Amino acid sequence: MTDKKEELAEALDCFLNGELERMIFSNPRSREHYIKMTVRPLILKGALKFQVEEFTEKQAFQKNMDRDEAAAYLQKQLKELYRNAEAVSRLGTMNILVGKKGTVTVKKKMKMAPGQSGAPEVPGTVIPEDLAERLSGHNRKKNYVLQEGVPVPFLAELGVMTPEGRVVKSRYDKFRQINRFLEFIEDILPRLDKNRTNTIIDFGCGKSYLTFAMYYYLKELKGYPIQVVGLDLKKDVIALCNRLSEKFGFDGLHFYHGDIAGYEGVSHVDMVVTLHACDTATDYAMAKAVRWGAEVILSVPCCQHELNKQIGNELLSPVLEYGLIKERMSALLTDGIRAGLLEQAGYRTQILEFIDMEHTPKNIMIRAVKQGKPKKDDGKLQRMMEELHVEPTLYRLLKEEGGEEDEARNREP
Repeated sequence: MTDKKEELAEALDCFLNGELERMIFSNPRSREHYIKMTVRPLILKGALKFQVEEFTEKQAFQKNMDRDEAAAYLQKQLKELYRNAEAVSRLGTMNILVGKKGTVTVKKKMKMAPGQSGAPEVPGTVIPEDLAERLSGHNRKKNYVLQEGVPVPFLAELGVMTPEGRVVKSRYDKFRQINRFLEFIEDILPRLDKNRTNTIIDFGCGKSYLTFAMYYYLKELKGYPIQVVGLDLKKDVIALCNRLSEKFGFDGLHFYHGDIAGYEGVSHVDMVVTLHACDTATDYAMAKAVRWGAEVILSVPCCQHELNKQIGNELLSPVLEYGLIKERMSALLTDGIRAGLLEQAGYRTQILEFIDMEHTPKNIMIRAVKQGKPKKDDGKLQRMMEELHVEPTLYRLLKEEGGEEDEARNREP
């Protein structure tokens, strides 16, 4: 009988080859150092290697390994740090779960085994010519979540792809943006529950390229039971999105007309997405997410005008007199304060680089994942806001929410 250690080694052996697209290791036992690890194949000096990239909260570190070295390292990391691993390959997919007591569960779904007709042998010292061309240098095809050449009906309808799956040249930036967004979604999969319906709200969904992509990826490709609500103020856009959702048979995707501040259509939300909510609309969306106890918040803010009108500081006055500098500083401070406030509300928050939206050059994403225990308030964020004479809307909304909770507790017998 094969023990779990041997099963894990055999599973990794099936996927550590040139047909691998990506591996993602997540859900660490401790967040003191690395929080995620990815693995991909590449060709260096004519030899097949595996690039291991490890992420802290703010940095990423890369190292290249040969196949045996990578296999040993990945087994060690699963034993000591990560509880989850996912592999996607041209040969199939694999999920690895490590329990609290060290029990290992491996689930593989193979399209074909190495050596079968049409399948490559597991690479050794000889690298097939087509594999070398696919992986080496500038000839390497980007391993997108949604693959080029694979038709995706809603992308064809929205003009990003042809019906045959070829990306329209003028829409390639949109295709890259969609895939970048899905990479962020991929990272938070452990926060969603496959055993119940997960509710996702997209505030300010607009034309909903990314909303459709999120639904397609989570429901159609990953099999998560979800309901997605898109909300926007443009009635014609909402009507179009609902027609498309019905056309594609996306039964769990619905669009409604309404604003962020007043939306009360659900009582519980698992994930809140807000990708181009202007100015304080982002703050209202984040405050709603915190009130709902959402597991995940994904936000790409834009048009941060509020602090630009408020900010004032004698020490900074020589540079704040320049309008462009003041505008950019205010925008960065706005998002930095938002991240700090979400930390205090119990979220592990990252500020990541996204891809510019079509209508704005803003390329910062705030990703917040609920961790239960709020970060201790040391007063530094409050003192900074006082020094700059700013009071962001999110700060006020969370303060009001906290005050209401305190009042409710005081009324309890």
